[in-house]
Amino acid sequence: MTMWLIILAAVLAAFAAGTAYLTIAVGRFGLIKKLSGGRKWLKGLISLGIIAIVFAALVLLTSVTNAIIIVLSTLMFFLIYGLIFRIIKAVRKKEFTCNWAGWLSLVSSAVYLAIGYYLCFHVWQTDYTLSTDKNIPHLRIALIADSHMGTTFDGEGFAKQLDRIMEQKPDMLLIAGDFVDDSTNREDMLTACSALGKLKLDRGAFYCYGNHDKSYYGSEHRGFSAEDLAAELEKNGVRVLEDSVYSDGNITLIGRRDNGEGKRKEISELMKAVPAESYTIVLDHQPTDYDNEAAANADLVVSGHTHGGQLFPVTYVGEWFSINDATYGHERRKNTDFIVTSGISDWEILFKTGTKSEYVIIDIERF
Repeated sequence: MTMWLIILAAVLAAFAAGTAYLTIAVGRFGLIKKLSGGRKWLKGLISLGIIAIVFAALVLLTSVTNAIIIVLSTLMFFLIYGLIFRIIKAVRKKEFTCNWAGWLSLVSSAVYLAIGYYLCFHVWQTDYTLSTDKNIPHLRIALIADSHMGTTFDGEGFAKQLDRIMEQKPDMLLIAGDFVDDSTNREDMLTACSALGKLKLDRGAFYCYGNHDKSYYGSEHRGFSAEDLAAELEKNGVRVLEDSVYSDGNITLIGRRDNGEGKRKEISELMKAVPAESYTIVLDHQPTDYDNEAAANADLVVSGHTHGGQLFPVTYVGEWFSINDATYGHERRKNTDFIVTSGISDWEILFKTGTKSEYVIIDIERF
């Protein structure tokens, strides 16, 4: 939590410094120069006023978080083109008659954010094929995480995504946390759970809690509690696993309590009752315990939480600060396969420029 507070403080500091820089950069446009009549104080005031009006409009159209993301993204391009054209100016030793740096910054940021919006709202299928020497039949697993119901789709939209997933004929569905969000309404939660109840899966559906599923703001904020969510999932055939183990023949499922809740059982303790010949799948929302999970000889660990890095260029900030063991994709440590999905949706932010939204299909074959 301390590290995230530091990162938040850094973002706010960057936003404040960026606003000051943007005020100067916007003042370089010809219209602003003309309106200010060459008076620097008036030029700065007009520029700051425009930025404030645009920011307020973005807040109304999206949210405070997304408005900050848009401003910081625009700032990034103003800085990049500002540096490029400063170098060009020094080489050619001549002023530009047009504010090319400013116009290119606006166009580039618009394209960058448009692509990010599409990558967030469109959902891809990502496939992995794994192998094992354990005596299990071919197993096809569908994995989703971070649906954060209500951000990019509602309950009905989630049901449509499930229809796409079921076209792949999975044997099992894994939901690796953050099925709902702090702002998810009860109706969407019930609709999504009902859609899960209509699935025909030979080996069933399994779920572990994520950091948003129990809500940071209490049940009154969204109209249902974590217990209500668990009851609805169980009623619709989804097995809720929280520091608990479920065995189905020679396949074992372990769902871990979310790491953000503090005290939870060690993976070694959870693995004690698992036969060595059983293929063990661990659902752990946050990818933060790789070494211990590998040492415990889990066969497959699936996670979400990172949103695949979310935004370029800070895609790997979680790994840089040792918050997460991985950000996205497949990794093998010792005899354990780890898969982190970027999520089928998103929390709050409407852009994914460092990754894309996805559901995952995992084929496990015996060699």
